[in-house]
Amino acid sequence: MKYKMLVLDLDDTLLTDDHKISDENKEMLFKAQELGVYIVLASGRPTSAMISFAKELKLDVNNSFMLSYNGAVITDLKEDKVLFEESLTQQQIHELYDYSLKSKTHIITYIDGKIVSETDSEYIEVEKNITGLQHNKVPHFKDAVNSSVVKCILLEEPTYLKKVEADLKAAMPHLSVSMSKPFFLEVAPNGIDKGASIKFLAEKLNILQSEIISVGNAGNDLSMIEYAGLGVWVDNVDPELRDRATVIVASNNNHGVAEVVRRFILQ
Repeated sequence: MKYKMLVLDLDDTLLTDDHKISDENKEMLFKAQELGVYIVLASGRPTSAMISFAKELKLDVNNSFMLSYNGAVITDLKEDKVLFEESLTQQQIHELYDYSLKSKTHIITYIDGKIVSETDSEYIEVEKNITGLQHNKVPHFKDAVNSSVVKCILLEEPTYLKKVEADLKAAMPHLSVSMSKPFFLEVAPNGIDKGASIKFLAEKLNILQSEIISVGNAGNDLSMIEYAGLGVWVDNVDPELRDRATVIVASNNNHGVAEVVRRFILQ
């Protein structure tokens, strides 16, 4: 099988634990691009927190694409324009805020390139460190969010948040809910996930489902793992997801993405 698209989650998949692309991963991805393979980054991160990695891999020069906010935004990197964008309504965001109060979780969103919340949390600090975005702590979340936004995240201790995930899916089946890290519960508009956005992009590029490899590690990657012709987990995948992909490669700290390129694209 000749694969034409390689879709990569960022955090805990392509990136090492210190949020870098290893030289080995980078070398293999350049080789894949030389063969004409589209390298597509797909992350829960905001667009602005992904662009430096895309440029490091020369995806803008090589006419590739990027899926941010768990697929709610698709960006054409060469043209520097948004091909697709879907947002939560103000009403949905306010309902999520009310739910966060009821469930005793923190809630954040993104406005004007900043993380917006009403509270402080060690988990919000993690998001600040990952994305490099400023934190705008506001007196009243609902007053600050007076229009649509792309997504929200509920944050809390992992064991507790796992219970919240099941409850939120039952309470708000009209929204797309997935876990990106054990303490990040991501919420997007209904039907929005990485798999759906990859399908949109593949159809635009006339690439078959069977010609796509997706690589990830967490719940918000599951839709793209199941959509792709070849779904791959890195070895540090969440344990409960381990049997939901075709292949498992080395961990994010051991160049798992490079292994995928060597095994399935270069050979």
